[in-house]
Amino acid sequence: MIGDDTDPTRRGRLDRRPVSARHSSLWEWPRHRHPLRVAVNYLVIVFCRICPSLRLKNALYRWLGMTVGPRVSWGLEATPDVFWPELITVEADAIVGYDATILCHEFLQGECRTAPVHVGERAMIGAQTVVLPGVRIGADARVAANSLVTRDVPPGVTVAGVPAEIVDRGDTRRA
Repeated sequence: MIGDDTDPTRRGRLDRRPVSARHSSLWEWPRHRHPLRVAVNYLVIVFCRICPSLRLKNALYRWLGMTVGPRVSWGLEATPDVFWPELITVEADAIVGYDATILCHEFLQGECRTAPVHVGERAMIGAQTVVLPGVRIGADARVAANSLVTRDVPPGVTVAGVPAEIVDRGDTRRA
């Protein structure tokens, strides 16, 4: 079931796939994704995590099917989704910080969920942040280090925390 078109939130964008009630959906991942595809994705992503060349990382991520804009910066150990990297879009001049994780899937009890993640131009994702499936991070938005992004981040704002909440609207008209 594709997400509810009347729900503009992250949850409304999730593609839900039911699984057997006998065990968690992680046991059934080969039903959802070919194991060879996951193995290739994993090897490329592990290499990219330690590769210092941003040009090579961006080229390899594009080869995996990700949409990666020009001059995107990936910190060391940053990890895009291994199962569905093609659901990730990172626009021009965005930064994905050290050890940040961008997920496009959730293996849960009773279902597997997938949804695209979109990171806007010049957005910044801080170190050790986790971005959940279906999240949209707007242009010029900033996500503080160690945050858990469970909802969309509007353009130009700063979010922080677990779960991430707006801490600065980037407004120049302060009281």
